[in-house]
Amino acid sequence: MALFQRFQRNDQLVQVTHDIPVASAVDDGFIKLIVGLGNVGKDYDGTRHNIGFAVVDEYRQKNKFPTWQEKSKFKAYISEDFQDGKKVVLAKPTTLMNASGDSVRSLKDFYKLDNKDIVIVHDELDLPFGTVKQKQGGGSAGNNGLKSLISQIGEDFTRIRIGIKNELTQKMDAADFVLSKFSKEEKTKLNSTVSEACKILD
Repeated sequence: MALFQRFQRNDQLVQVTHDIPVASAVDDGFIKLIVGLGNVGKDYDGTRHNIGFAVVDEYRQKNKFPTWQEKSKFKAYISEDFQDGKKVVLAKPTTLMNASGDSVRSLKDFYKLDNKDIVIVHDELDLPFGTVKQKQGGGSAGNNGLKSLISQIGEDFTRIRIGIKNELTQKMDAADFVLSKFSKEEKTKLNSTVSEACKILD
């Protein structure tokens, strides 16, 4: 099986080919997909449900990935680069949260990925604000984005869960709460929370 790595050098595309056994390619996880969940559109900027977008935005900038490019075939904004010999694909679905699985399914099929090579970053209503947890597999916990993903690719993917729960959680309808903006106090702690999630992704 041939794997192709591409490097941009002096504006010339250099292609390097390595022949390796198929089993090694599967075990090596040559391609990693990191998806931040959220809703596109200015109305959703800065909302709790969009913290997945915020994390992959920060990760892209921190690691100097290329500018986001909208790819209609993936129903997502995409940025990709190589890190330590591995191709890393960042994605922000444009489907809106509730249909995120459509985008991830197309990416999984195109890159021929196993679920172990897929990381989903999302808000978690059951965790206190600022909490960052990594989890392998599991249910949706009422998150419609995760419900869509599970229906499309199964549940055994990695999740980076970002807590958004606060004192208003029990006083508001869940749908209204996740689409509300972070409070002034929360915004002062948001950067450190996003940075912590990025460190887990490294």
